[in-house]
Amino acid sequence: MAMNTRTAMAATMSMVKDTDGYSAASPLPACGERGSKTLAATKTSTLSNPSTTLNPAALYKLMAWFSPSYPIGAFSYSSGLEWAVEAGDVTSAETLLDWLDVMLRDGAGFCDGVFFAHAWRACTACDDDALRVVVELAAALSPSRERYVETTAQGRAFLDATRAAWPCAALDRLAEMDDALAYPVVAGAAAADHRIALELALPAYLQALAANWISAGMRLVPLGQTAGQRVLAAIEAGVAATATRALATALDDIGSAAFRADLASMRHETQYTRLFRS
Repeated sequence: MAMNTRTAMAATMSMVKDTDGYSAASPLPACGERGSKTLAATKTSTLSNPSTTLNPAALYKLMAWFSPSYPIGAFSYSSGLEWAVEAGDVTSAETLLDWLDVMLRDGAGFCDGVFFAHAWRACTACDDDALRVVVELAAALSPSRERYVETTAQGRAFLDATRAAWPCAALDRLAEMDDALAYPVVAGAAAADHRIALELALPAYLQALAANWISAGMRLVPLGQTAGQRVLAAIEAGVAATATRALATALDDIGSAAFRADLASMRHETQYTRLFRS
């Protein structure tokens, strides 16, 4: 069973490519040796909309909210990556990129992106019924107990910190709806009520998510600081592609295909030695 799942994960990773043909399974280029294809992928990965401008106030909020120093405890979660390292799936910068690119494009990253977008739209439309649907679905679709705790604990922490520093009506309404508030739902609602464009806020959220996974990987493999930054640079195209896909996905079409990553989050619950909460 484990071998079949590992094979399925490898097959999924082999199909993950962007429009320029870049594959997450390709080796990371050495510093100063980026090929023209990788450069092209980086250049075309940025979401650009001529009608969307990022004003300094919006930029300030995004940098604060999605900073590693924002008090939501993100550093204590690995989303199952700790088990993947112990199992031998992730042993280097290249295998870390492979694993995280699948999680981002076809797993938790994509699902978070869809929830973020629909929460943003519901708050922008002042549609509390639609917002409640997103709240309930985001909590219900957590693939394991630890992933449920991960997203709801960070969601509650983000709610409390942001209501204290950047209060807004949408977060007040969320606080009255449910105790189980997923992180992307709360973040999307905050961005909407503070008039931050969805096309800008969503990539910022996904970049922070990927950066936190990479930080966990650096501590677990372990990897050096430079290797971690190379992984972060290489996953930029995945962040942009995931944001674009999430923006166009209906709530009824949400789903995950990162099977081994979901299994990793379940196996982590009984892992003997653990540094992380998930």
